[in-house]
Amino acid sequence: MSQAFTVEAEPREDFGKNSARRTRRGGRIPGVVYGGGGPVIPVAVDPEVIRDILHSESGHNAIFTLQVKGKAPSRAMIRDCQAEPVHGKLLHVDLVRIALDSKLKLKVAIHTTGEPEGVKLQAGIFEFILREVEIECLPDDIPEAISVDVSGLTLGKQLRVSDLPISPKVKVLTDPGRVVAHVVTLKAEEEKPVETAEAAPAEPEVIRKGKAEVEGEAEQAPAADDKKEKSEKKEKEKK
Repeated sequence: MSQAFTVEAEPREDFGKNSARRTRRGGRIPGVVYGGGGPVIPVAVDPEVIRDILHSESGHNAIFTLQVKGKAPSRAMIRDCQAEPVHGKLLHVDLVRIALDSKLKLKVAIHTTGEPEGVKLQAGIFEFILREVEIECLPDDIPEAISVDVSGLTLGKQLRVSDLPISPKVKVLTDPGRVVAHVVTLKAEEEKPVETAEAAPAEPEVIRKGKAEVEGEAEQAPAADDKKEKSEKKEKEKK
């Protein structure tokens, strides 16, 4: 990995929230430098330089020259940073010194090239599942990204971690059996049955029952009148 950036840092003597605010108002952000067998040094750095590093091809894995005022230059990386959640303005950064002869564990992005055969000729769908892998290597052997050609990926075939083109100087720590990408069949949406008038929900039982009772009362009313009329007729005949 090439060394393309230089971060100039000034030691900070004051600490606390008020000091951090003054540092930011002055156009810099507070940070801390540690690791590499050296002391922990609170510093102030230019946020634009840090932003350029983060937006570079290597991103967090970029190795740069760290020049702390009054100290010898060293190699360093960005270990962590804090940003304002709404606008993304950088608020704080942690820088770690690295030794050229000590291996590092870090994550590297996976980039794919080409159009899968399963998409182009077999009407499949390409799914990119695993977008980074964890590796271990010396600082100078850190790849900017792992690029893999997926043109030969056919329908139903899977690209696994073990299939990635990795330099022999780099050890992959991610499970080699994990799926990186594959081409799958596009599933057609099942047709929903069309509802007809006959399939309309039946009238609730309680309503049908009430209706029947009303109709029953209507039928019984004439019967009671007939019985009364017959009784009156018999009384007249006796007289």
